[in-house]
Amino acid sequence: MNDPDMSGHIVVLTAIDTELNKVRAPEGVEVIYTGVGKVNAAHVAALTVLALQPKLIINYGTAGKIAHIHNGLVEVAHTVQRDMEAMPLAPRGRTPFSPEMDRLSSGHGTVVCGTGDSFVTSVDPWLVENNIDIVDMELFAIAHVCQRHNVPWRAFKFITDAADENAADHWNENVAGGEDLFWEVMKDIAR
Repeated sequence: MNDPDMSGHIVVLTAIDTELNKVRAPEGVEVIYTGVGKVNAAHVAALTVLALQPKLIINYGTAGKIAHIHNGLVEVAHTVQRDMEAMPLAPRGRTPFSPEMDRLSSGHGTVVCGTGDSFVTSVDPWLVENNIDIVDMELFAIAHVCQRHNVPWRAFKFITDAADENAADHWNENVAGGEDLFWEVMKDIAR
């Protein structure tokens, strides 16, 4: 991650190698694995921004769907922190005293992603009431770092499961299913 020749390039952050094979990255694109969860993602995103100074960070990963209209590869427009629960200082999903960090927007796509450090396996009424389309475990942390450092970000998520009691089995079966779709999209972005 200390290659000065990568400055100004595109960096793809993804949690684990079973989601995305870095060997397939087009020229000018570096893939970096963050590990699972918000802390790992924030740590690696910050190091990436400081060391590589990329022109764009893209988060690719898997997601469970809350809105059952979504399938395949989706682009995320907004991300919220679904597990920020600091009541009574702020309502769920909001960081107390930091309203600018409630909902982070990429400027692309239409999907709303709720990020949290839990694997969703049952209905959560809050997600439905707040129009959360999909859930993941890293995006909000990556978007937060990007916003703080004025680095543009985009996110693509492959829907692996329905965030229900079968989510873990379906995720295991489908974790690698979006790789080809993502690399097709990246051909256009990397030009």
